[in-house]
Amino acid sequence: MKTSFRMHTLVAALGLAGASLLFPAHAQIKIAMVIPATGPLTQYGDMIKEGVNTAVEMANAAGGIKGQKVETVIVDDACEPKQGPVAANRVVNDKIHYVVGPVCSGASIAAAPIYNNEGVVVVTPSATSPTLTDGKNYHFIFRTIGRDDQQGPSAARFIAQKIKPKKVAVLHDKQSYGQGIAANVRDDLKKAGIDVVLFEGINAGDSDYSAVITKLKSAGVDFVYYGGYHPEMGLLLRQAGEQGLKVKMMGPEGVGNPEINAIAGPAVEGMLLTLPADFASNPKNAAVVKAFKDKKRDPSGAFQLTSYAAAAVILDSIKAVGDDAKKVADYMHKTTFETPLGATSWDAKGDLKSFEFQVFEWHKDGSKSLVK
Repeated sequence: MKTSFRMHTLVAALGLAGASLLFPAHAQIKIAMVIPATGPLTQYGDMIKEGVNTAVEMANAAGGIKGQKVETVIVDDACEPKQGPVAANRVVNDKIHYVVGPVCSGASIAAAPIYNNEGVVVVTPSATSPTLTDGKNYHFIFRTIGRDDQQGPSAARFIAQKIKPKKVAVLHDKQSYGQGIAANVRDDLKKAGIDVVLFEGINAGDSDYSAVITKLKSAGVDFVYYGGYHPEMGLLLRQAGEQGLKVKMMGPEGVGNPEINAIAGPAVEGMLLTLPADFASNPKNAAVVKAFKDKKRDPSGAFQLTSYAAAAVILDSIKAVGDDAKKVADYMHKTTFETPLGATSWDAKGDLKSFEFQVFEWHKDGSKSLVK
């Protein structure tokens, strides 16, 4: 006790703001947030930061984990598959044993073998590609979001039952996430008897999609599904409007970013998308929602509460079995957690046993509304 007192006296003397007598200075649990801190998808990284920081702040305010303070470290992979292993090696070299992220499927798939081989517990709140977990026999990789083969059928079912289009085009960005979910939607639409007249990839990062829009007009499509992220979807919406192609468009949760409004302009009004269910509206989550709002954070975004849940299950597991990544992974595989997502548990692959996606309509003021 005397050592601890002297340590804190020294901290105070050095004027280190925020030091607390609650936490021994040497005892810290670190969680890496592997996110796009640079590049065109940084807002998704911001969503993850909001969720993880809220969970960590609440844990620390309650005394930490067995007296240990929880700290977060940001590791940037730019959502790039080539940067995924680089980020993973940084986490390993820094001796961090827990990760929330990576955010994007391509980077997650590329980095997962490193994390798993090195015994780092990874919980991605946003990577939906089945390729991440199928056939891998990973023990340390989990997610707090559903898979594309859950999200795709939800979208296809809505299109077939509610929209009932005659000719559909399915576009994608040629990447793991976008092409994967687009293929799921295409296959399920065909099973439902919907005519998919075009399945085509576009180049992410291009600024002119007039050629593909001309192709859509020539094919006479009356509905477009796009698998990918908001920068390209925003351009497709805007340029389709400019070229007189007036069709409804739909995308996955990757297009659900407020930045799309600046790209698409008024053409974004009425865009359809699948998102995780609106967990923020559940009265059971009132305390967590309040914690977000007290910090002026948005609990209703695409990944804030899935990120909160990812951090919370890691912290709850450490509290239960100690700061040992192998024991934490073992505990997570056999335990059902109560999180803002509801009862949260995983199958042997690290995929959630259940997860709900819903269809929303996006508006030009940046808001969204549930489509029933």
